[in-house]
Amino acid sequence: MNWIKQQVANVAGTQEPIYGPSAIQSVAEQAEQVPYTELQKDDLKWAAMTSTCVETQTFYLMADTGHVGMAQVIYSNVAGIHTTCQYNTKIFYPDGRTPNLWSSDALKNFEFDSEKLSCYADGCALTLGEDGTSYTVKSATNEASIVNLTIKRTAPGFHVGKDGKSYFGTDPKHPWGSMRHGFWPRCQAEGSIITKAGEVNFKGRAFFVHALQGMKPHHAAAKWNFVNFQSPSYSAVMMEYTTPPSYGSTIVNVGGIATDGEILCAGSQGNSVEHTKVMPDRENEWPEPEAVKYVWGGVTKDKKPVSATLAGSLGKRLDKVDVMAKIPGFIKTIVGGVVGTKPYIYQYAPQQKLSITVKLDGVETTEEGELFTEATFIS
Repeated sequence: MNWIKQQVANVAGTQEPIYGPSAIQSVAEQAEQVPYTELQKDDLKWAAMTSTCVETQTFYLMADTGHVGMAQVIYSNVAGIHTTCQYNTKIFYPDGRTPNLWSSDALKNFEFDSEKLSCYADGCALTLGEDGTSYTVKSATNEASIVNLTIKRTAPGFHVGKDGKSYFGTDPKHPWGSMRHGFWPRCQAEGSIITKAGEVNFKGRAFFVHALQGMKPHHAAAKWNFVNFQSPSYSAVMMEYTTPPSYGSTIVNVGGIATDGEILCAGSQGNSVEHTKVMPDRENEWPEPEAVKYVWGGVTKDKKPVSATLAGSLGKRLDKVDVMAKIPGFIKTIVGGVVGTKPYIYQYAPQQKLSITVKLDGVETTEEGELFTEATFIS
C-alpha cells in the first residue's frame, strides 16, 4: 500500500506515506566528518534536473540607503513534463510607508550557457564572472523594476558537508529526492533597480544562495527558517527546514559565519532557531514569530571554538506572502490538491537593529547589524 501511495504522491503531489526519520540522510551526517566545503566555480552550476525540482539562485540585498531587496531566478520542473522559469524582484522600503515592490515574470526563451554557470532569457541575464567570484544580474522583463546589479563575494562560499545535500528515500543508495544549499555569505553589491518612482541605489552588502529542491517542495519541508545577518565585521547566515511527518519531522540546519576573506565556521551541528515569542495569525492560525533567537556554533580551520548568538524582537512585519497566490498555475494545481498545504512566508527586517555576539576562542565581540529573516509554514 505504501508503494502505491508513493507512486500517486510522486505524480499528483499528494501526501506521502510515513517512512520515518530513517528515510532521510541529513547533510548533518556528512558534517560530522566534514563540517563544510568551500565552493569552487563548478559548484555554482545549475543542476537543471529533468525530473521534479525547484532550483533557485537568489541575491538578497541590504543597501546602504536602508532598502532591502531580492533578485531571483527560479527553474522548476513538474514531473518531468513541464518546465517553467521565472524572474522575481522585490524591494522593501525603509520608510515603513511605501508599499513593497514585487515583480514576477515568466521568462521566455530561457537557456543556460554551455557550462550551466549562467542563464539567459528575453530581457534577462544572470552571468557568473570568468573568475567565479561575481555575478551580474540584468533584467528588463518588467518595466516596474529594471535591474542592473553586480554582486561580488568578499568571503569564500560554502556548502555544508561534502556535497551540501540531504537525501530522501528508504534506500540510501537510490534516493528519490534531495535538498542542497550553497552560500556566498558575504558579498558587496553595486548597481541599482530603476522603478517607476525613481532609481534605487543598491550599493551595500549582499548574500547569495543557490538552492536545489530535487523533489516536490511540500514533500521535502513542512516549514522553513531563513536568516541573513550582515554587520561591518560579520555575516551570519542560516537555512533550517523541518521535514513533514513522512520523514520523521526531522530538522535540518545549515549555516555559518564569515568575515572579510574567510569563513569563521560553518556546518550543521551547532546551529539552531527558536521563535521565543509567537502570535497565532488570525487568517490561517500559523504561529507568526514576534521574537527570535538564532545560534551558530563550530570551529575555525585551526580548531578554535566559535559560537554566535543573535536574539531580539522582529518588530513590524515587512510582508506576509501567500505562496499559492504567487506560484505558476500549473504547479498550483498539483500543490493545491494536498490537504493541509497552505504555504505562507513571513518576512522581517527589524527597524530596531539587533546585535550579534560572536565568541571566538574565548574572546567575545558584540556588533550591531542588519537582519533579514523569513519564517515559512507549508503544512
